[in-house]
Amino acid sequence: MNCIQKIYSRRKEHYYKLIRRQKNNALYISKLRFAIFLSGMFCSIFFYAKKFYYMSFSFLLAFLILFIFVIKIHCKLKENVNFTEKLWRINDNSLNRVEGNWNKFSKTGQEFKDKNHSYSEDLDLFGEGSLFQWMNCCKTYFGEKKLKDVLSGNIGSKQNIISRQKAVMELKHKLKWRQHFEAEASFIENGGKNILKIEKILETENPFYEKRYMIILFKTLPVITIALLIMSFVFHLFGNYVGYTAVIIQITLLIPGMKNRFNILDGVSEIKNSIMVYDKVIYMISREKFQCTYLNSLKEILYKKGETSIDAGRELRNLNKISENVSQRKNILYILINIFLLWDYQCTFAFEKWRVKNGRSIYNWIEAVSQFEMLNSLALIAFEHPYWTIPEILDTPLVFNAKSMAHPLLGDRAVCNDLTLKKPSNIVLITGSNMSGKSTLLRTAGVNLVLAYAGAPVRAKKFSCSIMNIYTCMRISDNLEENISSFYGEILRIKGIVEACGRGEQVFFLLDEIFKGTNSIDRHLGAKILIKNLENGKTCGMVSTHDLELAEMEEESGGKIKNYHFKEYYEDGKIKFDYKLRTGVSTTRNALYLMKMAGIDIGESPKQ
Repeated sequence: MNCIQKIYSRRKEHYYKLIRRQKNNALYISKLRFAIFLSGMFCSIFFYAKKFYYMSFSFLLAFLILFIFVIKIHCKLKENVNFTEKLWRINDNSLNRVEGNWNKFSKTGQEFKDKNHSYSEDLDLFGEGSLFQWMNCCKTYFGEKKLKDVLSGNIGSKQNIISRQKAVMELKHKLKWRQHFEAEASFIENGGKNILKIEKILETENPFYEKRYMIILFKTLPVITIALLIMSFVFHLFGNYVGYTAVIIQITLLIPGMKNRFNILDGVSEIKNSIMVYDKVIYMISREKFQCTYLNSLKEILYKKGETSIDAGRELRNLNKISENVSQRKNILYILINIFLLWDYQCTFAFEKWRVKNGRSIYNWIEAVSQFEMLNSLALIAFEHPYWTIPEILDTPLVFNAKSMAHPLLGDRAVCNDLTLKKPSNIVLITGSNMSGKSTLLRTAGVNLVLAYAGAPVRAKKFSCSIMNIYTCMRISDNLEENISSFYGEILRIKGIVEACGRGEQVFFLLDEIFKGTNSIDRHLGAKILIKNLENGKTCGMVSTHDLELAEMEEESGGKIKNYHFKEYYEDGKIKFDYKLRTGVSTTRNALYLMKMAGIDIGESPKQ
């Protein structure tokens, strides 16, 4: 068991024992609560029967206060149990991931699959057995979407990547904080997706309730009305009609705009229910100390001292108070409260003031939380794989340089290879027999490049690259709904790559067995034409092929194209692969041998 497994195993065991203690304490408190209830009832009834009414009432009140206090303790203990169970589950999942059982995780990112994306389908970024399923520890909808965006190419500039790298390396060492953050985020109902429902409420302006003189008028009127009622009915300074008139005026004022106010106030509860679930994760961010600039800039979105102070947590508590005031509308005395205090107006004024101040900030708060979730997922990779490397992002165009690079998802089965693509040899042509490792190498390069741009460590001893747009053509199938054959689908994908080159983009391409859906003559000719086109653009990439004739392009290109190959060997009558990349052209074939191994009678035995 490696050190990371030991860490997760110890934490899992610690939280398991803690859960048992907390449950025992909760059970004890539950029994104590029942005992207090019985004791209180017994004492009250006993003294009441003895006609010690004062003593009976005193015991009833004392035990009632004690009972409520114990209920609060019990509720807190239950919350602690739920939170600790979340932490236990997080460490259990982490242990499964380290041990290679991550493909059982329920969140696969299936909803993010996009067959028209330039590389995500071919590199298995989303869906069953995907990079997303392996690394995702986001608990909110927006966090998962942020992770999806950064894996799908929304990477920003070189400085953005470097900022994420620094943030990831700092968060790597904050295991306890990251896990507690994840546990708190897992309590957010529906992944916080309800935020989408309140967009209209937040952005609907109500200028009437923002006018200062109207706010002063409607806050002053209840004071005047109550004063007139006291002077009319208590001190008899005025006739009763004065008090009645004041009340009638206030009732009349409640009628105009009543439907609009009801809609606004109904929206308050929706906003509160949607945003208050973020309260604890926002609190965690605002109270944590960070070193790197990027993390502190995210924190300042939520919490900042000084002249332009920001405290998202305080604003959420203010929203909660407004919501509690709005909930008075459910009170049986609401009609009287509303008439005498113009309560609907007071709540609407308070909410509009809050909305104007914080309405647009809510999106920034959610964005900051989702950024932290995304960075925590990247930091998870850094923590669990301390020997992986942080890539160097180069200003030099069209460079891909990797030392001892392997596929991140293959665990101990992965074989490391060195790979360099840079001027003058920007294109690598890979030949080799079936199952030798050509497609896996292409995906290995692509997935590691995706991680590098995201800001995560990559599975290599050394890794440096330029910023390039990734395009792939590897896994194309027939589309019956759109009546598109796999060959035509391949043509469309390649057209996208050629057009990107025409726009002057810096392109990193991965082409696996191109034009395999047509005859050998057209396949060879088409591949040759395409590679020559790519050779003359701002491109860098890899092409795998069975067409050994294409290897002639190395000499024809003057060194711009370089040949590599994989080979197999035979041992005890079985075919085996070492998956090591070698220079030059493949000299072996194994198709007939594989057919024979599958039990197909091919007549003459193939040469071994």
